Formats: sequence, structure tokens, C-alpha cells
Amino acid sequence: MKRPRRPHPVRTAALPLGLLTVLFLAFALPPYLGLDPALARLPIPADAPWYYPALVAHIGFGSVALLAAVLQVWPWLRRHHPAVHRWSGRVYVFGGVLPGGLVVLAVSPFSVSGGAVSHVANTMLALLWLFTTVAGYRAARRRRYAEHREWMVRSVALAFSIVASRLWSVACIAVFAPEVFGEGAIDPVTLAAAVGIAAWLSWVVNLLLAEYWLHRTRRSAVGA
Repeated sequence: MKRPRRPHPVRTAALPLGLLTVLFLAFALPPYLGLDPALARLPIPADAPWYYPALVAHIGFGSVALLAAVLQVWPWLRRHHPAVHRWSGRVYVFGGVLPGGLVVLAVSPFSVSGGAVSHVANTMLALLWLFTTVAGYRAARRRRYAEHREWMVRSVALAFSIVASRLWSVACIAVFAPEVFGEGAIDPVTLAAAVGIAAWLSWVVNLLLAEYWLHRTRRSAVGA
């Protein structure tokens, strides 16, 4: 009888995901570490003085969620150090997703960039992120670990939409508003549409890929 292969501690998707997370945070965090609104990469509404502190809080909680998510998707750590997996999961839920998602619901309607299309996309993202995470946490508490795994795969996919959004934003602006990268007048309406489309693609595509992966793993489990 063939013995099942044990996951190698290094040969895992968590390694490139962790590297991607570190590179992303190294790029995204510095403008906000000095707490200077003038350095923010997003425009700050003049009539909402609370917006910048809320934005910084969201970035902080989101960073915690991304780092903890890397530990959550590391099979070797989950199997050999379940206590670390459980505690990093609690950090992901209570130190990252719950506060980070709630802050998104507060700041999204007041964001200057992207217009209504982006506002709706980010609000839907926050609601789904909160829902999938709470569903995954409740499944774990009930020891329904297969359900827990599937919900948390969806949650992590939504968490990394912030990384994907940078790529989609560049692609959508290059297609719909290329003048941003060159010369010529920039049409604010076209630019807002490009940002709005990128906001939807950033999490919808991630979630579809997660569902496809879950479907494939279910079929593999049935055929094993």
C-alpha cells in the first residue's frame, strides 16, 4: 500500500504567498507609517477628518490579516504545530478581518476614487470577507473542519484581493485611461470607471479561482 505523501515544510504555496505579502507590505505601508495624510496614496476627503485615521486603521488590520493568512495556508504548520495554527487563526479573525472589514464599511462610501461603482464593490467585498470569515470560525468551533477549510479558503482569497487590486488597477487604467501613463488630458469619468472595474475584478476573480480550486480538491478527494 502506497503511503500518503507528507507535506514538506518548505514545498508549499505559503512560501511564495509569504514572499508576495512581504513585498506588497514593503511597498504599501511606508507612506502611512509617518501618519502624514499628505503622503497617502489615496485622496483624502476634505470634509471627513476621521477618514485618514480610519484608513490607517484599515491598512494596519489588513496587514495583520495578510501575514496571519500566510500561516493559515501552510499545511506543514497546521499538521505539526496545531496550536500555532489555532492562535494565528484567532489573530487573523479578531486582529485582522473583523476590525479591518468593519472599517472598510465605514470608509468605503466616502472614498474619493472610483465613484459609486468602486464604493459598491468595496462594500460587497467587506461584507463577504466578514461573512466567510465568521462562517469559517464558527465551523471550526463546531469541529466541522472540512467546512472550516472551505470557508477560510474563500476568506483568504478575499483578503488577498487588496494585492490583486494593484495589478488590476494598472491593467484597467492602461486599457481604459492610458493617458494616465502618458500625455494628454485625463477624463475623470473614464478614470473612475477604470478604478471601479478594477475594484470588482480584484475580488470576484480571486473568489472564482478559490471556488474552482475547492471544486478540484473535492473531486480529488472523492476519487481517492
